[in-house]
Amino acid sequence: MGSPKSIGTLVNLQALVLRNNSLTGGLPFTLKNCSNLDILDVSENFLFGPIPSWIGENLQELKILSLRVNRFFRSVPVNLCYLSQIHFLDLSRNNLTGRIPTCLGNFTAMMERERPHKFSMFRKITSTAASPNIYDSNVLFTWKGQDYVFRNPEFLLKSIDLSSNDLMGAIPKEIGYLVGLVSLNLSRNKLDGEIPTEIENLSWLEFLDLSRNKFSGKIPFNLSKIDRLGVLDLSNNDLSGRIPWEGHLETFDASWFEGNLDLCGKPLNKSCLGDKTTAKPEEPAVHGEEDKSVFNEALYMSLGLGFFAGFWGLLGPIILWKPWRIAYLRFLNRVTDYVLVTVELNIAKCCRWVES
Repeated sequence: MGSPKSIGTLVNLQALVLRNNSLTGGLPFTLKNCSNLDILDVSENFLFGPIPSWIGENLQELKILSLRVNRFFRSVPVNLCYLSQIHFLDLSRNNLTGRIPTCLGNFTAMMERERPHKFSMFRKITSTAASPNIYDSNVLFTWKGQDYVFRNPEFLLKSIDLSSNDLMGAIPKEIGYLVGLVSLNLSRNKLDGEIPTEIENLSWLEFLDLSRNKFSGKIPFNLSKIDRLGVLDLSNNDLSGRIPWEGHLETFDASWFEGNLDLCGKPLNKSCLGDKTTAKPEEPAVHGEEDKSVFNEALYMSLGLGFFAGFWGLLGPIILWKPWRIAYLRFLNRVTDYVLVTVELNIAKCCRWVES
């Protein structure tokens, strides 16, 4: 079922949620007339084609744009950078290619660090009617590896999710301008180059997933300075060098760094060049093993004393006392002569027996 073209006549529409409706085709062109839209959620459908550039040109009031789990292809349109009020951008699980636009720095709302301490469960939408129309806005969102339905995410979250596409190239350094960003998911793409050090400016970041790409170089040291960061997944890349193992990064699991052959240090079981090898501490002996070791020590000591006493008790006088040494040598000569004579007699007897 395609999206109805008549929806473009609802020029005062402020929220459009068509999630999981088996919609096909592309977004209707007439939707650009709904310039008051705050929320556009058409996730989990079968929509395809390029992402329309008129979304950024005509729907500049958008705070939530979710096109996740569809079949959109080609590159991310640069015109999306006109969405200065965007809080929540989810283009994950499509077939997008090309590079991430460098104009992400135009997302003005994501540059604000301040967030309210209390959040209203309902969002009030102004209406021409006498009584206000109040409804509960929500959006499906992948948070820390799990899918959740978030209420009022335009107040709670500032998030960019471009995961599970075919994007390539480097992360633009302009990402460092979005200091209010809470979640950034670029996993499962073909992104490469070094992780930009500008990411350390994202002091509100709680979730960063760059796994399953082709990133190289070292992990920026100051990632350990982002105190709010609860998830950092850098697995399955081409990163190298020592992991900056300090601060709250010491609580992270080794699985978030695995799949990088040249990474070393904690929490991986791989030492870096120049690390000193420490001797393995001896384990304390249990009671039974302690008794056995005492017995072995006594046995070896008695054998040593017995050998010493026997050796020097017999050979000591022979070596040190001349009369004993002469008598011992004479005894050896007599024994040697007896053995030789006996052998010769036996050989002679054998020869006579053979001749007869």
